[in-house]
Amino acid sequence: MDIQEIKQRFGIIGSSPALLHVIEIAVQVAPTDLSVLITGESGTGKESFPQIIHQFSTRKHGKYIAVNCGAIPEGTIDSELFGHEKGSFTGAMADRKGYFEEADGGTIFLDEIGELPLSTQVRLLRVLEAGEFMKVGSSKVMKTNVRVVGATNVNILDAIEKGRFREDLYYRLNTVPIRVLPLRDRTEDIHLLFRKFASDFADKYRMPAIRLDNEAVGVLLSYRWPGNVRQLKNITEQISIIEKERIIDGKTLMRYIPVSSENKLPALYHSVDEKTFSSEREILYQILFDMKKDMNDLKKLVHDIIQNEANIADVRDDNAQLIRKLYQTENGNYVPDQPVTARANGKPVAHENIFDTEEFVEESLSLEDKEVEMIQKALEKHKGKRKYAARELGISERTLYRKIKEYDID
Repeated sequence: MDIQEIKQRFGIIGSSPALLHVIEIAVQVAPTDLSVLITGESGTGKESFPQIIHQFSTRKHGKYIAVNCGAIPEGTIDSELFGHEKGSFTGAMADRKGYFEEADGGTIFLDEIGELPLSTQVRLLRVLEAGEFMKVGSSKVMKTNVRVVGATNVNILDAIEKGRFREDLYYRLNTVPIRVLPLRDRTEDIHLLFRKFASDFADKYRMPAIRLDNEAVGVLLSYRWPGNVRQLKNITEQISIIEKERIIDGKTLMRYIPVSSENKLPALYHSVDEKTFSSEREILYQILFDMKKDMNDLKKLVHDIIQNEANIADVRDDNAQLIRKLYQTENGNYVPDQPVTARANGKPVAHENIFDTEEFVEESLSLEDKEVEMIQKALEKHKGKRKYAARELGISERTLYRKIKEYDID
C-alpha cells in the first residue's frame, strides 16, 4: 500500500515532506514489536499513527485499545490499566480485567503518557521489560503480550529532570521515536486542510462550502496555529456555520483568529508562579513603565520647587512693602533716602537702613539640594510620616522611599 492509500485509509491530510516521513517511519516500525513514543504539540493528530502501526503489524487481528492517561484519576488508573481483585479497595465489588489483560496479543495506545503517576510508571516498566503485571490487591503475577505505543505533548526530558518521569521508562518507551511536527512547520498543508474541513462541514450542514480569497489565504498561512489541526478545524466549522457569504476575505477571517498568536511549545512539567513574568518582554515593559512614572514624579517635584521659589519671592516683596509701611515719618510721608531712626525713651539713637542689615547668602541652585530640602521639610511637617510627606510632595510612597535611601536622609 502506497502513502496516498494510507492517508486516505486513516484520514490523514497533507503532502508536506515532514508528514510523509513520519508516515513512512510508522509503516516501517509496524511489523516489529518495538515500543514507540510519539511526541508533538497538542492537536497535531498524533492519535492516527498508533492506528497505522497496529494495522500494519502482525497484531492487526488483536485488540487495539486507546487510553487517555490524563483523563483517568490518579487513584483509579492502576485499576484501569492492570485490573483489580474483589475487595481490594472501597467500591471493588467484583474482579475486573485491566486494559493490559484485555489487549493481550494486540496493541495498547497510552495517550498523554507523561501524566502517569510515578507508581504507575513502575508497573508499566515491568510490563515493558518482562511482560508481567499484578492486579491491584493481588499477589499473583500475570503475563501479557502487548505492544505499547505512547504519545505525549509533555517535554519528557524536562519532566525527568524535575523527577516527574522515570528515566529508565523513557528509554524503554523511546525505542523508536516519532515526532509529529506542528502545523506552522507544515505551511503547505494548511490551506489543503482548510479546504477539506470546509468540504466536510458543507456536507454535514447541507450548505455550500466556504472558500478563501487571496488575502484570506495569506492570513491563514501567516498565523502560527498554536492549537494546530484541531484549532484549524474548529475555526473552519465556526466560519462555515456563522458566515452567510461563502467567499471569505482576510478581514472576516481575522475576526475568528485569536489576537494572541504566540508560539505554544509542548507543555512543561514544572509549575509556574502566576506572579512571575511570563516573558522577558513583560519585564522590559514593567521597567520602562516604572521609569516613566519616576520621571513624571520628578517633573512634578521640580515644578513644585519652582512654584515654591516663586511664592518665596512674592513673600519677600510683601515683607518689603510691609517694612516700608511700618517705617514712615510722623507726618505719614515715607522718605526713601533718609535712614530710619529708632528711638529709645523718646530720644533718637544710632540707626541704619533696614535693607543694609540683611546679610546676603548665596543660595544653592542644585536641583538635588532643593530636592533633599523639600523632602526634609515635608518629613518634618508631618513628623516623619512618609505616607503624608509623599502626598505633600505629590509623589508615590515608593518614590519617596527610594529618594530617602538615595540621599541618605535621616
